[in-house]
Amino acid sequence: MICAKKVETDMPLEKLFALFGNPVHHSKSPLMHNLAFHTLGYPGCYTRWLLEDSGKLRDTFIGLGLEGANITVPHKEAAMRAADIVEPFALEVRAVNTLIYKEGKLYGYNTDAPGFYRALKKLGPVRNVLIMGAGGTARALSLYLRSQGIDVEIVNRSAPRLEWFKKEGFVCHTWDTFKPKSHDALINCTSAGLIDDALPMPKPLLDDSLKRAKYAVDVIYGKMTPFLKEATALGLPHFDGSEMLLQQGILAFDHFTDHLYSLDEIEAAMRPFLTL
Repeated sequence: MICAKKVETDMPLEKLFALFGNPVHHSKSPLMHNLAFHTLGYPGCYTRWLLEDSGKLRDTFIGLGLEGANITVPHKEAAMRAADIVEPFALEVRAVNTLIYKEGKLYGYNTDAPGFYRALKKLGPVRNVLIMGAGGTARALSLYLRSQGIDVEIVNRSAPRLEWFKKEGFVCHTWDTFKPKSHDALINCTSAGLIDDALPMPKPLLDDSLKRAKYAVDVIYGKMTPFLKEATALGLPHFDGSEMLLQQGILAFDHFTDHLYSLDEIEAAMRPFLTL
């Protein structure tokens, strides 16, 4: 594990941060954050912690003496309940992925959707998107993107999981009712392609939609999914979940270091992890 070297500084040394999840062995977050700590000379160290019982999240955080933590599946809702103060957006989506300990209280934030938005902006102007899938990630992204003035439509295999989106005022489609039209970006929030060769929509619908799109995004990281292969064949600019992981990590790191660095400084220090 890379940890920051000790440097001459007025800040307390050996600040400890962690990732809570189940599983966590596969996560690249320690590499990402420790690289940034090291590059910026910040006295921090980031590790993984396998947490099997969500009910023990707060006690484990305090017991380990952490300054902050990232939270991944399946504990994001438990992290919201564990926090003393939760930002409005994290409350709205009922998911906290970043905890900060400050003045005896735990503060909860959600950097997933804002991080995704930072990544999306790098592709170019986006006015409307089509999100494929209707799970928790789709909920968070749809709400945040709409708050940034982006029109969002949802398409999902079946109708029942679309009920929440309909109540929130989103235009929704099932595969049976969907008719492709132009969208600036197609966003895959399904698990299609994670461990198989599946596509997030039937191929005729997907191909027609991609031909009308400007960009393609997949929240899955670590592989070229069949969806992104289709987008690449059409020459569409795209990114996968690695960019989302990076951008949410930048925002979490900003909280960890109490806004000591600019986001551009953090990104310059953290981005090389993508090639390691």
